Parts: sequence; C-alpha cells; structure tokens
Amino acid sequence: MKRRQLLTAAGLGLGAVALSGCSDQTATTTNGTAQPEQRFKWKMVTSWPKNFPGLGTTAERFAETVNAMSNGRLTVQVFAAGELVPALEVFDAVSSGTAELGHSAAYYWKGKSAAAPFFTAVPFGMNAQEMNAWLYEGGGLELWQQAYEAAGILPLPCGNTGVQMAGWFNKEINSLEDLRGLKIRMPGFGGEVLARAGATTVNLPGSEIFSALQNNVIDATDWVSPYNDLAFGLHQAAKYYYYPGWQEPCAVLELSINQAAFAQLPADLQEIVRDAARATNQFMLDEYTRRNAEALDTLVNEHQVELRRLPDEVLARLREISMQVLEETANADALNRQVWDSMEAFREKVWAYHAISEQAMYSLRS
Repeated sequence: MKRRQLLTAAGLGLGAVALSGCSDQTATTTNGTAQPEQRFKWKMVTSWPKNFPGLGTTAERFAETVNAMSNGRLTVQVFAAGELVPALEVFDAVSSGTAELGHSAAYYWKGKSAAAPFFTAVPFGMNAQEMNAWLYEGGGLELWQQAYEAAGILPLPCGNTGVQMAGWFNKEINSLEDLRGLKIRMPGFGGEVLARAGATTVNLPGSEIFSALQNNVIDATDWVSPYNDLAFGLHQAAKYYYYPGWQEPCAVLELSINQAAFAQLPADLQEIVRDAARATNQFMLDEYTRRNAEALDTLVNEHQVELRRLPDEVLARLREISMQVLEETANADALNRQVWDSMEAFREKVWAYHAISEQAMYSLRS
C-alpha cells in the first residue's frame, strides 16, 4: 500500500475512534465504519398567535416531541402567524418550500384544493372519535394526501378540538329571519351554509376576531370552544354564547409537510414525524376535553355569560342547506365525490354502532 493511502486509512481510523464517543452524532455503516449522522433543521409556520393556548401550544408540543424522539437529529423551529408568513399563507409557504412544515386547518385552503374543507369539519358530520377512525382506518387519510399531491404537500392529522360551539353573537337568534344580514366570521362549509341562509360571512384569522367583534365590524363569530374563546376574551366583546356547534362537530388540525423535504429524511425520522403527529393529535383532544369543561364553568359561573341553544327551526334549516352545499361540492369534482361518499358511508356504519353504544350510554348517564 502506498504511503498516502496508509496515512488516509489511519486518519479515517482515528476519526472513527473520536466519533465513537458521541453516539447521538454517529451512525454505523454496513462495514462497521462510524460516520457522522445527518441532522436536519426544519421550520414550521402556523396560523396561530404565538403560544396561543391549545392551538399554538399544540404546534409547539409537536416540535418538542420530534426533537426528543429524534435525539436532536431533526429539530423543528415554530413560527407563529405573521412571524415568517401571514396566518392564511401557511399552505403556500409549505408548498413552495419556504417552510418544511405547517400547522393550520384544511378548510382555509378551499381555493387551493376544492376537497380541503372536508378534512377539517363537515356540518352535522362526524365527531372527533369518528373522524380519527375514518382518517386512519377508513381510507380518509389516503384521500387527503391525494388532494394535496399536486401541491407537493403531505398532510397528517395533528390535533382535534372536539365538538365546537356555534359562536358568539351580539344579536339574538330566535328565528331564521335573525340570520338575514348577520355579519359573521365563519370559515369552511359552515360559512357557506350561513351565507345561503342570508348571513354575510367573512374569513378572519384568529388574531383579528376580538377587535372586529368589539368594533362592530362583525355581529358574530365562531372561533373554537370555551378553552380558546375564554383565552381570547370573547365574552368581553359579545353578549350571547350559542350552541351546539353544528358547523364543526370536530375540527381536525393539519400538519402539512413539504414532500420534497420529507423524502430527504431517513426512514426512521419519517416515522418519527408520523408518530409525533398522531400522538399530538390524541394529546390535543384529551387536553380540550378537560379544558373546555373547566373554561365553560368559568364563563358561565364567573363571567355570567348567557349560554343559549340555537332554536330547532334554525338548526333544521341549517341542516337542509348543509346537505345541499355538501352534495353540490361533491358533484363539482371527481375527488370531492369520492371523499364525500367515503365519509358518508363510514359515518352511517359507525352511527349504527354508536346509536347502541355511545349515545345509549349518554342517555343512561343523564
């Protein structure tokens, strides 16, 4: 062996010994040689205010979980709405590669993918338990990923609020007539349904809701549920708190992943991202179940919020319009039709069981 080759081999050997003491920074190849492990630093943009309870903290929790599970090989830096991109530009940022990850809600992207709103919430549709089952066990996730494929985005569920509230109103809703001319912030299918019922709907990011309601730019708003509504202080800007949340029986939060960046990850890091998203999805639902109960008690008993149920007449009409909107949306696109048919078929099967299980148990407890 030539002298230069011997020195090179010796140098490689010494390098391997030096690296062998740092197990979190090395990997072993098939021939037993230690090599530096590749590390990845990703950015996550969100639609939420900085550290906002529930929504913003869920994004932070996902990032912390990935960092811990990967032993620092994949680190995720979270950017709140407006820090890197505006709240409603998360989809474009991930699609273009400005950020590798996004945390938001799919119904904001109707203009990007006609099927997107189906994957957040459907009026009078499935609750969180049913939606998670459809996504993971009923083929829903595959359809969601198909909907985003052209944009170069891989979506995953990453949080769920459970059943939401109908919203905060500065006008009483006693009949269908009271919806006419009502200015309300509501995204997704719910907003389209209310528009057909005679309301004027707008789409505002969360950070603008309080001031819009307080300054009479809008008459009403949905946001999330007691936990987030209390954190925003919406009880200080509106008089009536209406339920049930017909428009969002659940709200799936979305982790959007740049496909090209994801493809560059080793298989184990890809699996960590998937598992961290699924764990975060369940964690958020558990958290909201507790915190919504606590926050509702605070709103009603400490702040004397006037809690009201929407009239049956109003709910019946909103349900009729919802079915029209969903069918028209399904008929507009082949993938939309596939998604809606899949959701409906799954819901009917699950409902047949839940009627004698979940609903029957609720009736017994009452």
